[in-house]
Amino acid sequence: MIDDPEALWRNLVDAGHEPSLILLCGLPGSGKTTLAKHLADAIPAVRLSPDEWLADLGIDLFDVQARDRLERRFSQHAQDLLKLGQSVILEFGFWSRSERDDQRLRARTLGVPVELHYLTAPLDELCRRLDARNEKGERGTAQITREMLEPYADLFEAPTGAELALFDEPTLGRRG
Repeated sequence: MIDDPEALWRNLVDAGHEPSLILLCGLPGSGKTTLAKHLADAIPAVRLSPDEWLADLGIDLFDVQARDRLERRFSQHAQDLLKLGQSVILEFGFWSRSERDDQRLRARTLGVPVELHYLTAPLDELCRRLDARNEKGERGTAQITREMLEPYADLFEAPTGAELALFDEPTLGRRG
């Protein structure tokens, strides 16, 4: 569980990171994008963010069908990049165990390590971060309110310790 993605990033040192698939799991406002950007630069890795792509394409960030199609395409693209030896960060949120399992198992067929970074914070802190983000109005970020976040939190399936154990430890910063 990662409470402070900035602190994690500050502790990472590039030491010849082997290609891996990195999944960022958490609710809106948990710090997925912040961590993904830092990891993408440090590793380096290709970062695939549905929110940014949807915004760049002029598609409503809440268009569920478009998001599903884009995430499926990103998943295939990630497999192609992994086959080429390129690390990939998927910034989907991965709210369900089945989504996380699917990505892990697909990467395992390629013999690629899979990291799961679960980012969490109390609901009030998530709301505070989202309010600050909403005020900035940056392109590629969805405007999410507390009224939207509360039902999202009910739908979110947090990874258990047993599930986290199925994933590889982060390799960035370790000599291989």
